[in-house]
Amino acid sequence: MIKRRNVLTGGAAVAGVGLARPVLAKGPKVLRYVPQANLANPDPIWTTATIATLHGYMVWDTLFGIDQGLVGRPQMLAGTDTSADGLTWKMTLRDGLLWHDGDPVLSKDCIASIQRWGKRDGFGQRLLGQTAEMKVIDDKSFQIRLTRPFPVMAYALGATGCFIMPERIAKTDAFTQISEYIGSGPFKFLKDEWVSGASAAYARNDKYLPRQEPPSYWSGGKVVNFDRVEWKIMPDPATAAEALQRGEVDWWENPLIDLLPMLKTAPGIKLEVLDPLGALGVVGVNHTQPPFDNLKLLQAMLVAINQHDYLDAVLGDQQSLGRTAGFFIPGSPMANDVDMDKITGKRDVALAKKLVAESGYKGEPIVLMSPSDQPQLIAMAQVTDAFYKSIGLNSQYTSMDWGTLVSRRASHAPSAKGGWNSFCTTWGGLAVSNPGSHFPLRGNGNGGWYGWPTDDRMEALRDKWFDAPDLAAQQAVCKDMQRLAFQDLPFFPTGQWFTPTGYREDLSGFIKAGVMLFWGVKRA
Repeated sequence: MIKRRNVLTGGAAVAGVGLARPVLAKGPKVLRYVPQANLANPDPIWTTATIATLHGYMVWDTLFGIDQGLVGRPQMLAGTDTSADGLTWKMTLRDGLLWHDGDPVLSKDCIASIQRWGKRDGFGQRLLGQTAEMKVIDDKSFQIRLTRPFPVMAYALGATGCFIMPERIAKTDAFTQISEYIGSGPFKFLKDEWVSGASAAYARNDKYLPRQEPPSYWSGGKVVNFDRVEWKIMPDPATAAEALQRGEVDWWENPLIDLLPMLKTAPGIKLEVLDPLGALGVVGVNHTQPPFDNLKLLQAMLVAINQHDYLDAVLGDQQSLGRTAGFFIPGSPMANDVDMDKITGKRDVALAKKLVAESGYKGEPIVLMSPSDQPQLIAMAQVTDAFYKSIGLNSQYTSMDWGTLVSRRASHAPSAKGGWNSFCTTWGGLAVSNPGSHFPLRGNGNGGWYGWPTDDRMEALRDKWFDAPDLAAQQAVCKDMQRLAFQDLPFFPTGQWFTPTGYREDLSGFIKAGVMLFWGVKRA
């Protein structure tokens, strides 16, 4: 088995420079939080960064919100009325919705927001593509008239970050960043206090009227129990761990796996998995350049790639936090066992090496990009490098910071001219839980995710899923999609894992969801 990297096992480095003081007993109720990354851009439509989505759920609200069963429920809406043929949706806003500046939320705001979101999101693009008309009925109700039914409407508007913004903001081009952050959500973004790379702050929206239902995932009542939430950007895990132990911060979103054993025994700290779907590990390959434009080579690799090597590298002795996975995230309604033996069955390096030789591979260098500043992805890249070499591939491990990798993976040039052949990443479980948001599974060539596989059969199945009338029909399509994915290999799944969040033991009320949520949380 390919062994994991050396890990950080000692105590945390001494922190203290620029850290906030512990919360005082009197004064505003303040929650101090260490997010997974810097809030570089607060426009959750313009960027797909998880940190921007987390920010989005604080500032803006959504028409629907998915519950723990991933079912869309009315959120900003009082209700909907759908015609018998499924082609006309009337949506009515609930009473008391106000923007942070005091103006009422209107139907025209919702239409403009759907249109902007729809130009960037996979579900949204599909919705707009089969919309004949969106029109205002009155200030509190609007209508969407379709050219064909869209059975996943509630999920699409409730699970994919269709944040409702004032019309003047939502009319910003979808490929241009907004500069005003007025929402109707449970928190106000304090733009004047935002320092990218250092901090961000939010104030409780005293105009917000929560729904009366209990909170569930992104649906239900969003009750805020703190006057302020302050984000402290701490890219050094040791510094964040020390701050959490000292009570200088209350909550650390994403502790380094290697520090979990220490944090488990630290007084005053609790660890808990809040994301019920975790993340899917992915080895991406460039289908447009040799050698991974050769399907026989990809199929040869499938014989030997070992998800347990990746789980070992990422999780070390925390193996209870991971499991093997197919192309849809385990635990989601679309996950299935079709052809799973192709990746979980006995691994055969010798056979893979033989098949590589028979595939026509000519020994071309494989530029394997690895980020120097993402520990989990470094571990995955190291396993991939060793795997490639073990089956006779000429792997060229190439280290760079994540920002450079993100820029380089957009290149379509040959690897010798600044392009690439392979890299490792993770996808949030919710995104890869269904075909509508599963970008790595797309087969739409240059219009798709990095690696750009072209697979008309996969795209046809995706279309069929969107038109499926019920869950059973959707699940049947996903079985066919997984069967095809194991044949054509748009990417290699490397397993599912969960990262616990860490917080001070006097906090409670956390909501399990795809990103960290700040309503419901309270201090004893």
